[in-house]
Amino acid sequence: MRLALHTDFALRTLMFLAGRQERSNIGEIAAFYAISQGHLAKVVQRLAREGFVRSIRGMGGGVELAMPAEDISIGEVVARFEGTMHLLDCVAINDLCVIQPGCKLRHVMIEAERLQSEYLNSIRLSDVVEPGQNLVELTK
Repeated sequence: MRLALHTDFALRTLMFLAGRQERSNIGEIAAFYAISQGHLAKVVQRLAREGFVRSIRGMGGGVELAMPAEDISIGEVVARFEGTMHLLDCVAINDLCVIQPGCKLRHVMIEAERLQSEYLNSIRLSDVVEPGQNLVELTK
């Protein structure tokens, strides 16, 4: 599995916000990760539409988590940003291949997807970032 760039930015944004005790803005987050502010703005809009963050306009505004970090599943974020993440097309589509009815590889891939999804869904944002503990920049 390889996640799309927007999914990566979404997870990093959530981690940044979980580590903050106050609202942040897109510029701060983009500067911290040295990523495009334009791309990040699109990701934050999507995070808001999906209900993961709340965007407040005006003085004192910014972006914050819309719910506690322990209520945000990493697997749910990935699923909402990635959609279906099948390792092979035949996992989702019947009668795609002539050997599909007896194919053991298909069953291996189905199980791998199940385990991956189960694991990611079991991990909460609070498991990867201690709420209120700012992320530390390790390189410069």
